[in-house]
Amino acid sequence: MDRIQFDPLKDTANIAKHGISLERAGDMRVLAIIEVDRQGLGEDRFQAFGLIDDLAHCLVYTERNKSLRAIILRRAPAKEIERHVKSTQK
Repeated sequence: MDRIQFDPLKDTANIAKHGISLERAGDMRVLAIIEVDRQGLGEDRFQAFGLIDDLAHCLVYTERNKSLRAIILRRAPAKEIERHVKSTQK
């Protein structure tokens, strides 16, 4: 991806709810990516699982105009990361 975009209002809400800015999506060391199966969204969405500051995180995003559009960034339980990393290695 060339760059990361996000809605400033969503960023404020994400910080309030999850304690982290969507801007930090660029700092994620991605371990696994899966496509989100959600019909009716009008766009493909993905979940990236990885590490930010050595802590497990999940990023929900879409791709628009060669950019990553961050939607949600939250801490993820280690078991969630392990499950998705293992499923992508099969």
